[in-house]
Amino acid sequence: MTAVLLPGRPHIAYRDNELFVEQAALGALAREHGTPLFVYSRASMLSALAAYQRGFAGRRARICYAMKANSSLAVLQLFARAGCGFDIVSGGELDRVLAAGGKAGDVIFSGVGKTRAEMRRALELGIACFNVESEAELEVLSEVAMALGRTAPVSIRVNPDVDPKTHPYISTGLKGNKFGISQERTLEAYRRAAALPGLKVVGIDCHIGSQITEDGPYLDAMDRILDLVEAIEAHGIPLQHIDFGGGLGIAYNGDEPPAADALWARLLQKLDARGFGDRELLIEPGRSLVGNAGVCVTEVLYLKPGENKNFCIVDAAMNDLPRPAMYQAFHGIVPVTVTVVNDCDKRSWEVVGPVCESGDWIGHERELSVKSGDFLAVLSAGAYCMSMASNYNTRGRAAEVLVDGARTHVIREREKSADQMRMEKLLP
Repeated sequence: MTAVLLPGRPHIAYRDNELFVEQAALGALAREHGTPLFVYSRASMLSALAAYQRGFAGRRARICYAMKANSSLAVLQLFARAGCGFDIVSGGELDRVLAAGGKAGDVIFSGVGKTRAEMRRALELGIACFNVESEAELEVLSEVAMALGRTAPVSIRVNPDVDPKTHPYISTGLKGNKFGISQERTLEAYRRAAALPGLKVVGIDCHIGSQITEDGPYLDAMDRILDLVEAIEAHGIPLQHIDFGGGLGIAYNGDEPPAADALWARLLQKLDARGFGDRELLIEPGRSLVGNAGVCVTEVLYLKPGENKNFCIVDAAMNDLPRPAMYQAFHGIVPVTVTVVNDCDKRSWEVVGPVCESGDWIGHERELSVKSGDFLAVLSAGAYCMSMASNYNTRGRAAEVLVDGARTHVIREREKSADQMRMEKLLP
């Protein structure tokens, strides 16, 4: 069987003109489970994780999966079994970690708006660390911890004012972003944290953005964070760990981000040169572990040629694949079954969904030879698709399948209207 790999996706390939994820034919899965359908490669996720593990070989390091990228229970279970901790941003995500078999002691709690109730539960369960994002949060967390008779382990998320050179909506390390505490306020914030009776300072945190495809922003951020570590420890406040966040990009459309092991070889070289090579490290990758492991299979419903644009209407929509509508993001769109066609049979299509919004588009000006009933695969759909999916237009969320070699596992059943309405009540 002849295999044609898709660039950047070693476990997704055409075999005799049929698209496969590992050894599972996508067309067969779509016919069995319906569409839209998310399909993930187990081997792809573990391969991406292995690159980080190689990069940290011989180092004191913890890899905490940033589960906002994809929080499906089976995905969390896979990473828990592989030895990962978890980076969470809500109490609900903490519940998911526990439901998937993860341990509270392997959890890092990030996010700018933690509630007192979320803090209490995280303290009662004994999470590893709170990444605190404001000086006001330090005060509240200390109060909550003291009321419980506990001490909260904290690191402060620093906003180093480094441009990650990515979309402004996923940039988090500039002065204009809501995240973290500015460099200028960091030392004073650490002195306050060290003085608060309900807190124990254990580290420092930095996360500058998402879908970063160059190593320059990481190197700049590392220098700024290490300068702060020196200043903080010079004031008698020891830091057990340094958390460099995540943000490494994936290949969506010809992007060429550095491989995780190559990136960390360069970063660790800088860390060693500055005398911090023996420090415990934390990182929080998300998209780079799951993004290119997933595809969304969708069926072509109607073709609607027009004077100015041709519309290919599919059954996946912005509630399934929100990134194009939110970020003008690019996802590759390819046929599940390749047929021999002349170039004149191809047309430029606007690939759009059935949701009643002009922003409901999946891809602009895609050269495709399609007909009603064909299946298309939307690539790089493993991150920030299902985790951001909604029920807009009372559309049920898609089913999910995890592929493990030739075996397939339904990890989420297709949502029905009754599932959506279960918590609602009619008036008497």
